[in-house]
Amino acid sequence: MGQFITFEGVEGCGKTTQIRLLAEALRQKGQSVTLTREPGGCPIADKIRHILLDAENSAMTPLAELLLYAAARAQHIAEVIAPALASGAVVLCDRFTDATVAYQGYGRALDLQRITQLNSMVASEYKPDLTILLDCPAETGLKRALARIEKNSTEDATALREERFEKECIEFHKRVREGYLSLATQEKDRFVVIDGGRGIADTADAILGAVIGRLRI
Repeated sequence: MGQFITFEGVEGCGKTTQIRLLAEALRQKGQSVTLTREPGGCPIADKIRHILLDAENSAMTPLAELLLYAAARAQHIAEVIAPALASGAVVLCDRFTDATVAYQGYGRALDLQRITQLNSMVASEYKPDLTILLDCPAETGLKRALARIEKNSTEDATALREERFEKECIEFHKRVREGYLSLATQEKDRFVVIDGGRGIADTADAILGAVIGRLRI
């Protein structure tokens, strides 16, 4: 069985950059690595991703949002995560069940017990061995995320602007951050909290050190 590592954090915390750098570092050490993301990761889940992140879908209810994430995750696990772990690979996933607790639980104020039950139904066999939480102030992350979206749109005018969450008020993003920090406090053995305000290289070194120190890699 392989190793399952997830990356979490608020919008713009730098996790997408850092997860790619970790994948490169582990491959250089001879590890078989599967790099994936949520929502998405496979064709059906990618279609659900477009629905979830399209800002035109602002009328989506919190419950519909929650169930769409669960549906995408069920497909993603079946097609990508489960086979990769069975093959012995290190699976690096950009967001997983903790994101549902932080965003739909703390951010949307949906019932945390029901979210836990849903996460258990969909992903009970696939709890991460290690979760890297890149933490930064919500204001800082949101500013970075919005700048990235504008840059991507300038470079490719046909690209879907995945900004439904970035358009939420700052209070929403603060609640999401609080949710992540609460989860990290509750599960200290699984979470490693990294300061997302550090330089890219220093952050990458800290993450690699944590991964090598905590897992059989």
